[in-house]
Order: sequence, then C-alpha cells, then structure tokens
Amino acid sequence: MTISPRRVYAQLRKIDQVDSMTSALYRELAQDVLATPGVSIAMKQAIAERLNQANRRLGRQTVGGEDSY
Repeated sequence: MTISPRRVYAQLRKIDQVDSMTSALYRELAQDVLATPGVSIAMKQAIAERLNQANRRLGRQTVGGEDSY
C-alpha cells in the first residue's frame, strides 16, 4: 500500500482515538515512510517525533496496568 507521508503524519495525530489494529497499521505505515529514501528529512523527522510521542503515551498506558510485572 502506497500512502503519502503527509497522510501518515496526519494519521499519527489521531492514533490514540482508533482501535488497536488501526493503531498498529498507522505505526507500520509510519515505519515504512521512515525507511523510504525519497521522503524529505524534515518530513521523516516530523513523523518520527509524532510516532515517538505516541509510543511514549502507549508505554505509559501499558506500564502499571495488570499486564505489568
């Protein structure tokens, strides 16, 4: 599936509002964009920052729950 980097960036903004399967898809698409040679460094940095923020939020939600050890 080919998707524009701008669309991936926009999807990452609402990653906390979608189900886990869609969230996983958004994360995968973001990783694909980050690995694409033709995408500008500025866009990659913006996507990486937004993905990093989403991953940190997910980590905070997961840690301390019943799944934590």
